[in-house]
Amino acid sequence: MRRLSDRFADAARSVPDLAGLRHLLADTAAELGFDHFALLDHASLSSPGAPLVRIDNYPEAWVAEMVARDLAADDPVHLASRRTNVAFRWSELGRLIRLEPRHRRILARSRRFGLGHGLTVPANVPGEPSASCSFAVRGGRGMPSDRLRCAELVGAHALCAARRLRPRGRRSRPHLSRREIECLRLVARGKTDWEIARILGLSQHTARQYVKRARAAYDTVSRTLLVVHGLRDAWISFDEAIPPYW
Repeated sequence: MRRLSDRFADAARSVPDLAGLRHLLADTAAELGFDHFALLDHASLSSPGAPLVRIDNYPEAWVAEMVARDLAADDPVHLASRRTNVAFRWSELGRLIRLEPRHRRILARSRRFGLGHGLTVPANVPGEPSASCSFAVRGGRGMPSDRLRCAELVGAHALCAARRLRPRGRRSRPHLSRREIECLRLVARGKTDWEIARILGLSQHTARQYVKRARAAYDTVSRTLLVVHGLRDAWISFDEAIPPYW
């Protein structure tokens, strides 16, 4: 099985587009003993026109119902994905989140469309959409328990490939200078222009100009929106923006 994960990793690094990744993932999931797979940015189900990733072979009627009834926000698998950085079986959902009646209804409904047990590999990368790669068997089948570790590795490599191939739309990340990025990081920590100047050894006027240029690059007058843009475009991380508790 290790050879399978290694082969997948090599192929995923060079796959040219999402269609190619879908075919590669479908073949590998079947070889692992799974009937279904789903690799997606979670927001893709509620924003189908956005430049987000969604490749799967889930029952089409189930996906259509999720989109039509806007069930994605309450999908317990997606919610649990945001609570951990390691793969989990769907049987472990109750350990990760509190399963409310609405969550149980979604799980029961998915079983009516033929989905059985599953394994999910989460992806929580600062500044990027919450995502996951899931593998599932059809109802009535057991999980290929001896291949779950390999499936976890395959899912992780698939998510890396999806990040590389994620549609970017028409928006491109504007250029920020080194000083502008330094100022952005300090703005994210709640520092004023005067404090930024003291920390970086600049005049207050110069610090203000760097912050102004960064805001202009994103066409915003709000320091808060500047930080949001910085997180989205990975100029800064959540660890840099949110001070530690100790």
